[in-house]
Amino acid sequence: MSDPETPNSQNPQAQPVTETTESFGDILSQFQKSHVRRAEGGKQLEGTVIAVTAEAVFFDIGYKSEGILPLTALQGETLKPGDKALVTVKGRDLDGYYELSRFKVERPMDWSALEKAFADKAAILGTVTAVVKGGFSVDVGVRAFMPASRSGVREAGEMENLVGQEVRCRIIKLDVADEDVVVDRRVVAEEEERAAREKIYGQIKEGDTVTGTVRSLMEYGAFVDLGGIDALLHVGEISWGRVNKPADVLSVGQQIEVKVLKLANEGDKRRISVSMKQLQPHPWDAGAQNYKLGDRVRGTVSKLMDFGAFVELEPGIEGLIHISEMSWSKGKVRKPSDVVKPGETVEAVILGINAGEHRISLGLKQALGDPWADVPQRFPLGSEAEGPVTSLTKFGAFVQLSEGVEGMIHVSEISAEKRIGMPAEVLRVGQFVKVLVIGVDPEKRQMKLSMKQLVPTGLDEYLAEHKEGDVVTGRLVDQSGTRVELGEGIHAACRAGTAAPAKSDAPVPATADLSSLSSMLQARWKTGAGAPVKAEPARAGQVRSFRIVKLDRATKKMEVELA
Repeated sequence: MSDPETPNSQNPQAQPVTETTESFGDILSQFQKSHVRRAEGGKQLEGTVIAVTAEAVFFDIGYKSEGILPLTALQGETLKPGDKALVTVKGRDLDGYYELSRFKVERPMDWSALEKAFADKAAILGTVTAVVKGGFSVDVGVRAFMPASRSGVREAGEMENLVGQEVRCRIIKLDVADEDVVVDRRVVAEEEERAAREKIYGQIKEGDTVTGTVRSLMEYGAFVDLGGIDALLHVGEISWGRVNKPADVLSVGQQIEVKVLKLANEGDKRRISVSMKQLQPHPWDAGAQNYKLGDRVRGTVSKLMDFGAFVELEPGIEGLIHISEMSWSKGKVRKPSDVVKPGETVEAVILGINAGEHRISLGLKQALGDPWADVPQRFPLGSEAEGPVTSLTKFGAFVQLSEGVEGMIHVSEISAEKRIGMPAEVLRVGQFVKVLVIGVDPEKRQMKLSMKQLVPTGLDEYLAEHKEGDVVTGRLVDQSGTRVELGEGIHAACRAGTAAPAKSDAPVPATADLSSLSSMLQARWKTGAGAPVKAEPARAGQVRSFRIVKLDRATKKMEVELA
């Protein structure tokens, strides 16, 4: 006998009844879910966030089931559990959750609702049902057409992905008689995007610290998405150190923290400038104390300008080498690239510091040492040197004797053979010449040179053959008795009082008996023999014996007195 508790044995009809009941329940559930879309659509209420996932936000909206809102609908807005927000119930999904929107959007139920939405230019909900020629078929309560150009889809491959999706759109054409409805999704999306941007613009203030995503990289900077709006991060605001191009330190999709520097309205456009480096301590705050006047420092040439070169001493701290501080040689450096190149490591001396303006002045030539420091030892008076003519002026020529050391040949010291009007008559730039050092002033960085004094003369021979104390023969040249001619072109100063002029009723011409004087001097001035013994008052033209009391071969000057 069969068990009476077994349904199959006692009631063969039980199983079909059970299957019928379950099928009816499934059908009823599906019916409720599909019809609740239309019943709930358009309701707007305040919801409380209860959970946030990687894809959606769940709200408590006061119903038995929670509401669900895709994260993409937030357009950059951040919500956390406990936050409240106005949401619109669009309908219910197959899992039983209420589908939510941040916009109050209704799904039309009949032609009168469509006419009202058209008149109000209100956004409505529709479902893309198929791709058709020129666009899409959309269910908005009736069949509507959406042109591809107004769908917001840019590529043909994305058109199929839109089928089955619920979209917000606006009726742009409505003909009840012909049942012709045309909708536009793009205009609604653009308005929503503008509204989202305006909301973000209203929330951001200068000085705020915000998080963004690098959207694109350019040579001059990076565009950062701040949640629906773009901000420009200039290359100079990425780091306190010099950045050659943004791609060296940033990548597309990277999340970064930035500081809002400026909000600007330019016509219809709003521009936001942001900075990464402003969130980091300025290197000068701690680094300035590491640098002092006169310090020797090393750095990398970061940038060349017409007026000099910038050298990075450490990230965020740069110094400037002015073009005038690159070489001791005048006129040698016409542009900074003649001396340094970008990326080159150089050693320099700190010439000036302005911590308030974040400026350091550097000298490249000072690191090489002052070439004038030992000029008196390297080029003493009377020494000979050689070098190229670097420049010509009306009054003389400049000659480079060593790196950073130049001397000047006055026009009167160029030639002993003829009078020179302009140095350019006998010299040219770049010509190598031999010179005699006749004057040095290290403090003024000046040196006097001579070319003509290297050419031997009767005076040179005379100076070479005589010394102080020698007695020589000479002729008084003037009535005062202060100037003596010792030979042709050879003169000496006579000390005052040693050759007082004689009183005479008739002056003796200075040219008297020149022929006899010349023959006598040729025989006597080298030995001093035959000088007059009889003392008599000195007078111009008188031949007398003199003693050399001072002889300077460097300056080629002599002093004598009556012997």
